[in-house]
Amino acid sequence: MCVLCGASLRDKSDRFLDCCSRFFPCLSDPAQRFALFLRVALVVLHFICLGILFIFDKDLIEKTKQQPWYTAIYLSLFVATLAQYFLTSNSSPGYVLDAMRVVNETDALRRTSMNSKQPASRKNGSVAITVDRNQMGRNPVESNAASWTKLVMDMYPPGTSVRTWTCSYCDVVQPPRAKHCYDCNKCVLQFDHHCVWLGTCIGQGNHFRFWWYICEETALCLWTAIFYISYLKSNISKAWWVDVIMILLLAALFVSIVFLVLLLLFHSYLIMTNQTTYELVRRRRIPYLRGIPERVYPFSKGVCRNLYNFCFARSIFYKMERLPSAQELEEKSRPYTCLDALTCRCCC
Repeated sequence: MCVLCGASLRDKSDRFLDCCSRFFPCLSDPAQRFALFLRVALVVLHFICLGILFIFDKDLIEKTKQQPWYTAIYLSLFVATLAQYFLTSNSSPGYVLDAMRVVNETDALRRTSMNSKQPASRKNGSVAITVDRNQMGRNPVESNAASWTKLVMDMYPPGTSVRTWTCSYCDVVQPPRAKHCYDCNKCVLQFDHHCVWLGTCIGQGNHFRFWWYICEETALCLWTAIFYISYLKSNISKAWWVDVIMILLLAALFVSIVFLVLLLLFHSYLIMTNQTTYELVRRRRIPYLRGIPERVYPFSKGVCRNLYNFCFARSIFYKMERLPSAQELEEKSRPYTCLDALTCRCCC
């Protein structure tokens, strides 16, 4: 009997998921369903913390009537944090296939402009061969795949094999610092990590948004925890079940604050040294980083320039960095002296 009931419940759940997948195609994939569940849970948790605060804290309501600007700033931070969360989760981390398509289209346009000025018409025996501009622009990925391969291989040392850096899943040559994400099933430029809570990869295209989201989320959790502590100080002798709810939420906020602060400091360190989480954690497994000492940051251009490139140099979305030469690595591995500190060698 129990087996029949279990089978009927599974059939009903399968029919329900099939019905939902017709209207919402994203629910057909279990990974996307799990990512959507985490997004909804995170948003609901934000509104629960906010709603309970305004329902039980009468002092906050009175303070809002007296000083509405104070609560308005807090609510603005709340809205900005959720907006930054959705912007980051829906942003592209910078996929290698998209970068290859842009490079190939640019190369096709360049060749088209050159051929339009000087018509490419030649004779092979008695047959005249003419380059058609429309045909050249139809499928630049297939016709000009060699341009991407040449561009990427110029970033590696001479003599490097193309097979070494060709992704077996995407069948595309990966530039330095790129990695295939098995969750997204795509190669990502400057791959940092795959964030489960955001449901997307963090890479070159959205690392800046991700850092700002962590910063805003940390500030929001700290401010909310201050509200909870103020309530418990002034209302500890009232209904005990309300205090239990407040204490449990405050404990969850404390754990979140510790995690967010550590994550913020960690990514700030990565930004100042121009590293990624994947490069730091898997340094010994990445071929072009194996022979480099751990305290040498091969892609770093100095703290100030790293911060400037991360914060302001966002005009070029698909920016790829070549591997440093042996001379550059030797210069970076040279120990600092007092003269280097006076000349700000670490900053430039």
